[in-house]
Amino acid sequence: MNRAGLRQRARIVRVRRVQHDLAAAAAAKATAQLRALEQSEERLKQLRHGLGASEGQLFGSALASVGELAMRLDKAREGLGRTIDGARVQVAAREGVRLAARRDQESAEKLEERAAAAARRAEERKRSAIRPARPRFGIKEERS
Repeated sequence: MNRAGLRQRARIVRVRRVQHDLAAAAAAKATAQLRALEQSEERLKQLRHGLGASEGQLFGSALASVGELAMRLDKAREGLGRTIDGARVQVAAREGVRLAARRDQESAEKLEERAAAAARRAEERKRSAIRPARPRFGIKEERS
């Protein structure tokens, strides 16, 4: 393979590496968002369990407020559950894209290595085919 071909292979490897890095960053971002949503869900769960009725006398309005707040927390958690499911799907999709980009990168690297090895072999064959020039005896060349 000629030098232009080797440069093209190297350029492809660089592009594939950047594509993998971008895909890995997107996958990491999706995973971080999922983790944040799961932490929010856990926090809502803790808040909800902390709203249990306390002992002693309670005013009806206070009891109604606690019930209203508990209901809102439950609805928020339910809505967050659907969002978390969507985020999990997104994480799986991003991870799939990352894996595909990694495969493409590894494939390009292997092709580059093969092309470089083929170029080295061709160069060695070319060198071994070149014989040193034999001196010519008895013939003098004149330059004008």
